[in-house]
Amino acid sequence: MELQSHDPVVTDPHLYRVVFENERVRVLEYRDRPGDRTGSHRHPDSVMVTLSAFRRRVSSGGREADVDLPAHEVRWLAAQEHAGHNTGATDTHTLFIELKELSPAAPPTADALGPSPR
Repeated sequence: MELQSHDPVVTDPHLYRVVFENERVRVLEYRDRPGDRTGSHRHPDSVMVTLSAFRRRVSSGGREADVDLPAHEVRWLAAQEHAGHNTGATDTHTLFIELKELSPAAPPTADALGPSPR
């Protein structure tokens, strides 16, 4: 699915944990506190479900994007590599439903950073 060294469960085991996995999907739970940072890691195409409101900055290759989402949002996250920083005043609680099957569409562009707008 992805390089082991960029797997968020490996790069940040104190923040990510696998809550479900089968041959088609892997579901990760992510929790952090204000000020927490992740190392650079990779997500395949995923669906992100926000269980809490949060504010964070994601960065990759010198680019940054500020993300501010309310609780109970469902967003598409195109395959990407990034690092994150909780820049808000609240804890983050999110689920990522990672797809293991490759997209039949063209490969993701380098422009993907953070979740897509609704």
